[in-house]
Amino acid sequence: MLPELKTFLIAMSPIVELRGSIPLAIEIYGLSPWSAYLWSVLGNITPIIFIILFLNKLSDYLIHNVYFFNRFFIWLFERTRRNFDKKLKYWDELALFVFVAIPLPMTGVWAGTAAAFIFGIKLKKSFPLIVLGSAAAGLIVLFLTLGVSFIFGY
Repeated sequence: MLPELKTFLIAMSPIVELRGSIPLAIEIYGLSPWSAYLWSVLGNITPIIFIILFLNKLSDYLIHNVYFFNRFFIWLFERTRRNFDKKLKYWDELALFVFVAIPLPMTGVWAGTAAAFIFGIKLKKSFPLIVLGSAAAGLIVLFLTLGVSFIFGY
């Protein structure tokens, strides 16, 4: 399998995302830094629309067909919005960008897309913010990877 395709697929994965694909692409697969960045960001943003569509369809189905899930989603949405509504209004959609851009565990495209869904941020607004957050996270990971490589002489 081509290293670019491996990098793309790893970046699509929900846990590793581009936090793992960029260092792997550079250090293991031997891709240039900018090629690793490009393939990682493209792979990372690919699932956004599918996640949103899947979450919408799944939650709609479960809300309308399973009483337990109806109660659960109502509780989840009300509780989450109540607890974070003031913070979200203060930061507005910038919070979504920052959440995706910080390359830490439990942040990233998958979690950001789920957060956009829970907070009811429409795809038209959330998609560009998540893409920009992914691009920013990719740059952070790229520079950290290159810095570590430079410091340790890889």
